[in-house]
Amino acid sequence: MTGPTELPVPDTADVRSGPEVSEEILSVLPLLGEWHGEGVLSGAVAGSDQDLRFGQWIRFGHDGRGFLAYESRTWRLTDDGRIAGPDVRESGFWRPRGNDDVELLVASPDGLVEIYVGTARTTTSWELTSDVLARTPDAPEVTRAVRLYGIVEGALMYAIDRAGADEPLRPTMSARLERIR
Repeated sequence: MTGPTELPVPDTADVRSGPEVSEEILSVLPLLGEWHGEGVLSGAVAGSDQDLRFGQWIRFGHDGRGFLAYESRTWRLTDDGRIAGPDVRESGFWRPRGNDDVELLVASPDGLVEIYVGTARTTTSWELTSDVLARTPDAPEVTRAVRLYGIVEGALMYAIDRAGADEPLRPTMSARLERIR
């Protein structure tokens, strides 16, 4: 077999192609698509005295069922914007649960699995708080987390705050991403 793999059940990041959109995902439908941009990782979290820049690509797709599949890749950037190598990856699912409620399941290769519950604050913003955090022995110690996502003037913006043992929530990372598809 040569060429790209064709899956028998397609998914899409575009409402104009692929499977019909399930009514269950209407509350998170504005996220659907591919997004690209830059963000900032807190220097304190990264063990640095200054914040660090990163590039990011996020894809929210669907296959006609009542959830969005989520994939995120980041890469480190130098001060002058050159790519310095791969960084954080995540994958998971956004699961709308009724009117404005939503769940987010996220796993990363760092050994952290996060389950969030939250609500839509508006038709284009969502606030989620960790409900369950599980980690491997060598994963970063996270005891609580909050994620805020919103679409502002067409851009996807988000902020993630995390707390470690006996520490308050503190900014971890944030970004502004433009829709590329």
